Amino acid sequence: MNDPNAIYRRLGVSDAVLRFADTVLASLDAPFARVDAIAERNQAKVLLAMQRCRVNATHFNPSTGYGYDDEGRDNLERLYAACFGAQAALVRPQITCGTHALALALGANLLPGDELLSPVGAPYDTLEEVIGIRPSAGSLAEYGVTYRQADLKPDGSFDFDAIRAAIHDRTRLVTIQRSKGYATRPSFSVARIGELIAFCKSVKPDLICMVDNCYGEFVEDLEPTEAGADLMVGSLIKNPGGGLAPTGGYVCGRSDLVERCARRLTAPGLGAEVGASLGLLRSFYQGFFLAPVTVQSAVKGAIFTAACYERLGFRVVPASTEVRRDIIQAVELGSREAMLAFCKGIQAAAPVDSYVTPEPWAMPGYDDEVIMAAGAFHQGSSIELSADGPIRPPYAVYFQGGLTWYHAKLGVLMSLQKLLEAGLIELK
Repeated sequence: MNDPNAIYRRLGVSDAVLRFADTVLASLDAPFARVDAIAERNQAKVLLAMQRCRVNATHFNPSTGYGYDDEGRDNLERLYAACFGAQAALVRPQITCGTHALALALGANLLPGDELLSPVGAPYDTLEEVIGIRPSAGSLAEYGVTYRQADLKPDGSFDFDAIRAAIHDRTRLVTIQRSKGYATRPSFSVARIGELIAFCKSVKPDLICMVDNCYGEFVEDLEPTEAGADLMVGSLIKNPGGGLAPTGGYVCGRSDLVERCARRLTAPGLGAEVGASLGLLRSFYQGFFLAPVTVQSAVKGAIFTAACYERLGFRVVPASTEVRRDIIQAVELGSREAMLAFCKGIQAAAPVDSYVTPEPWAMPGYDDEVIMAAGAFHQGSSIELSADGPIRPPYAVYFQGGLTWYHAKLGVLMSLQKLLEAGLIELK
């Protein structure tokens, strides 16, 4: 019983993988300590905001129907705004996912004849139909909103000359994706996002700068709204839900822009006054309270993944020694077979559906087949242990989540085990 690896053997991890992993872990004290320090500060930040918003047991009461006078819902939105340094927030179960939150914010704040600019290259796959890059019913393009982008430089830095040239009289809103999405570029720090926002506003001061903050909350000490973003958007089944929120999304930032989002979500004249919380408030509040330590576990899992796979010779983004900007770890595996083996390992480590074999399929919103491994308590919850990626070169898999560090660790161990069994790696 004194052997710490005995339980992992019972779960199917070989001694070869355990020896390899122990060697890798011995080198991670410094980056783990940095993650712990950020989590401690963010935990205090959330607690302070909850105390200042005077959260009490009545705020957990459910509302139904129209949801009029739902003080728990309204105070939750004040809490998000206070914690994220924003004027206002909209935090609702009726916002179904991150893509929905982004579509909501864009549709609410862009009018026919306006132009949307991405200064960080192509957007995440699911936004292509929202914008109309891929023709789709109900897209922004159908409503007369045009789109332009400035690609990143080869080294992943901003092309300020191209951005300046892309901004003109009709440019209304700039959208900045913090995380890498299904790309192998670096994710952006809050400081770099702040620099980009300042530059864009120096060219055209009335620009609305919006940040897709999915996967980024609580990874750093500050959030984009504290660095100049007019709007910030995210999903509650990612970082800020802490693994407890079963659905939902948020928009926070300038009060006038958030109010437009509320009116787009419900109806003009109704706005944020309606929208029942349906008994979900306790999980929203408690999940937000736990989010900093949940993110801490996920970031440690990402660092461990990077350290293991870079030692095996794979390209990883970011490297294990880099400071983290989000919870996502990309690993370029080089083949379809390696992607499938990796994802089988993540699935085998799951508390739910561990016996299922993930297979690529044609997911809505994507051009390529996508493989997804996730045995989650909440469907599609990216703060829970998962791995996914489109089946296309360079055959990169995107690892994220882990409600506890120990579960994230097991997922990495099982991914190595499945690759070893398939003859795709050699452990030294």
